[in-house]
Amino acid sequence: MPRTKWVTVRDKMQKGYRYLRVARIGRDFDPGFKPELTPKEMLTLGVFGGRYMTDCRKEFPAAWFTRAKLAKGKADKKLNFFGVAASQSLAIWRANGWIYPEDPRGWFQWYCRYYMGRRIPDEDARQISRWRKMRRHIRQVERNCEPGDCGCRKGQRQALLHWAYDSRKI
Repeated sequence: MPRTKWVTVRDKMQKGYRYLRVARIGRDFDPGFKPELTPKEMLTLGVFGGRYMTDCRKEFPAAWFTRAKLAKGKADKKLNFFGVAASQSLAIWRANGWIYPEDPRGWFQWYCRYYMGRRIPDEDARQISRWRKMRRHIRQVERNCEPGDCGCRKGQRQALLHWAYDSRKI
């Protein structure tokens, strides 16, 4: 059984938010949630133009950032594994109601916290459902690209990386 631990967040988007880690790190996932990449692997490959986690390193293990591709300023698509921009703005995410108040940065922030052991049953179910819906992009890559052709549909492949699917293997 994991030890519970309170985490207090202090970054540019959240001050004083607290949550409890109740599950083992990287384990005890919902049986329907099987991400192919860990947050560390995603950051090392290059996601979100390197802009995502630049001010919240203290919340997560230092090892996640040793080889992470992070931007010094604005997002840089060259830092993405496939070298293309594949993200919508945070404003679009907010307008579509995809942002949960506890995770103002969106899905990846939820995933990082879930990976570290935070559980919020209703929100976890919502985010896992959103993650499953990304499989439609896998089907499109499979239908339109030769196996292993990572130059085909780079935008969809990069978007899949953003959702912890290893699109290099399609």
